[in-house]
Amino acid sequence: MMASKLLASACSLALNGQSHVLKTFGAFATQSRSLVTSIPVPGDGKPHAVTLIPGDGIGPEITQSVVDVVEALGAPIVWERFDGISGSTKDGKPNKMVPKEICESIRKNGVCLKGTLFTPLDKKNTDTQSLNVQLRKDLDLWVNLVHGFSIPGLTSLRYKDLDIVVVRENTEGEYSGLEHEAVEGVVESLKVITYDKSLRTAEYAFEFALLNNRKKVTAVHKANIMKQGDGMFLKATREVAKNFPKIKYEEMIVDNTCMQLVSKPEQFDVMVTPNLYGNLVSNVVAGLCGGFGVCPGGNVGDGVAIFEQGARHVAKELAGKGLANPTATLLSTSMMLRHIKMAKFGERLEEAVLKVYSDGDTSVLTPDVGGTGSQYTFTQAVIKNLGH
Repeated sequence: MMASKLLASACSLALNGQSHVLKTFGAFATQSRSLVTSIPVPGDGKPHAVTLIPGDGIGPEITQSVVDVVEALGAPIVWERFDGISGSTKDGKPNKMVPKEICESIRKNGVCLKGTLFTPLDKKNTDTQSLNVQLRKDLDLWVNLVHGFSIPGLTSLRYKDLDIVVVRENTEGEYSGLEHEAVEGVVESLKVITYDKSLRTAEYAFEFALLNNRKKVTAVHKANIMKQGDGMFLKATREVAKNFPKIKYEEMIVDNTCMQLVSKPEQFDVMVTPNLYGNLVSNVVAGLCGGFGVCPGGNVGDGVAIFEQGARHVAKELAGKGLANPTATLLSTSMMLRHIKMAKFGERLEEAVLKVYSDGDTSVLTPDVGGTGSQYTFTQAVIKNLGH
């Protein structure tokens, strides 16, 4: 699956193919026409409020690229911004509480675009509940989806036809944050796996596969060692797999999975994982597809979703240099637009981003993908493509 099919998310399958013109914030955006039109619900074209958290590191820069591109796109989006929110205090200590007004905004709007929040590891505070984790728990964003694929025209890739989706349980496992020092020098860290949360994650993965014409789901585990914990996860995935006989189901131990990903990645389609393994696997997938700058993702709960880079890197070393790659966040925005029933806007945005790569002009690409350009040149190239 290439081009416009690459980012079709289980979050939304609405296809808004009707040709019309929307006047938005002083700009006009003409939608292209498909042969069969959709019938929108009255009010679908009204402005949609979206919570925006620029985050730390390169977050404010790449989210500004999104704001500029969405304005050029003409999508009826109203940003509800929360600038200055950081994963750490001014003196470098971790922030552990998500401001109440942010959670209220996301619940009200139902959707958020977010840069990564940086939480330093403090010697006096090894609490695993970073602001990123806390936000997912506070809103019960129980599944994380990362889509890694080979971008046509990105010549630096070793593999040219990858299309892998990682569906990750997002709230428990090693991220439960239950640690204590039993006696001096001995720490116990609890990994919590529940049947219900494993079941809903597996159901999401198989439903995604069904709705997106995917053929195989691979459950990633370490049940050979953690027989009860990961065994519980496999029990749930096996139960769900019975209800989808047309989708091939397989299981793979996590260490073998990592080896297979870097040697024969084309064998994978949809992967479903517990929390920690999903973090590891999705970063490997992102690396295979060009790095954290190109891989989109999102976090979904009941009635709420947050979209962000699939590989959550704050990239503080790039902050302020104008060299960050906004591709991942732009493609995550395309996912978001589909999610809120603005599918045609999402398609146009995706096509405009991918055309920058297929055009082959390295002078507009960022250095991380072999270009000599900058964030600004890439963003302007996307905006130019929206006019085609």
